[in-house]
Amino acid sequence: MAFISPSSPSSPPSTPRWSYDVFLSFRGIDTRNHFIAHLYSGLCQRGIKTYKDDEDLARGETISLTLLKAIEESMISIIVLSPNYASSTWCLEELTKILECKKTKQQIVLPVFYHIDPSKIRNERGSFGEILAQHRERFK
Repeated sequence: MAFISPSSPSSPPSTPRWSYDVFLSFRGIDTRNHFIAHLYSGLCQRGIKTYKDDEDLARGETISLTLLKAIEESMISIIVLSPNYASSTWCLEELTKILECKKTKQQIVLPVFYHIDPSKIRNERGSFGEILAQHRERFK
């Protein structure tokens, strides 16, 4: 059950535009072994081709080109915002790329608020706001 746009009856079938139906963006320490594991499993069981980074993915200072490519090639991005999401520069770089793809590729973006009040993110308050302020200071 892949999410591919239907073509009109008179047009020939085309190559799918997306490599993945869904890209999952999440902070591993908050969600990987419980919420994300269940979400990923449920999506895959329904035939939804889903990209989830692997714990073994090479770690470094900059985000992996593999992740950026997977974001670009996904029709939908699900961003699981959790208390420590903003503490990861990788998560913030993923989020930046996702928002760029929303604008340039009409990617669908679905936020999920996991153990965090959406108003804390919207108003940049609490620990989420403190972390964002630290990032702003660091990257001035």
